[in-house]
Amino acid sequence: MNEGLFDLRDKVVLVTGASRGIGKAIAIGLAEAGANLIVCSHASSLKKTVSAVEKRGVQIMAVKADVSRKSDVTRMIDQVVNQFGKIDILVNNAGIFLEKPAEEVTEEEWDRIIDTNLKGYFLCCQAVSRKMIKQKSGKIINVTSISGLASLPNTAVYCASKGGIISLTKALAVDWVKYNINVNAVVAGDVATEISDDRDKDKIPMGRRANPEELVGTIIYLASKASDYVTGSLVTIDGGWTAQL
Repeated sequence: MNEGLFDLRDKVVLVTGASRGIGKAIAIGLAEAGANLIVCSHASSLKKTVSAVEKRGVQIMAVKADVSRKSDVTRMIDQVVNQFGKIDILVNNAGIFLEKPAEEVTEEEWDRIIDTNLKGYFLCCQAVSRKMIKQKSGKIINVTSISGLASLPNTAVYCASKGGIISLTKALAVDWVKYNINVNAVVAGDVATEISDDRDKDKIPMGRRANPEELVGTIIYLASKASDYVTGSLVTIDGGWTAQL
């Protein structure tokens, strides 16, 4: 187990969107740092994530929940507190992507993207904040995208949702600092996952996409006491992409 500033032993962490890709890598990394995990997914199986985390010798609970539904989020947080007695860290990661010309986007598509990517983050933040305010401590980490800072063609709705997460992070950091709750965001560039492709690789100064595991160190830092004086911050992990803007 890690020791010192980055030690997460006995911490209780909820990771949304943890069935694969970035969320799965984050869950495994946090477990290696000693944290007990609650992993959440709407539809995908969490079996692989659970199996990988269990090998690290920590406690894990899997919850099926749609983060865009307040009733699901409330139930999930209640389950966490009933099982572990507290919640120390929230990693908001659940999200969906839409690539489509803005003039062709339907109202239903707009609602689906915004409800999951932005409303879902807010509902999870709101629900855990009520527990963290009573504890007088907590760490919230919102995983967003460089699409919230710079746009690519035909991604208007997705960009709006990711930009909203950035603004939400800063606003909640200011509101909740008096409760000793840190709220920060990891702004990810192009990450190699099951649903990504290589088409924009030439735009990255490093010449490659990130591996999901390359986000984990920053997540652990923001979850640990090493970041106690950090709130309202954006940590960009993009291989230099936005440095060109």
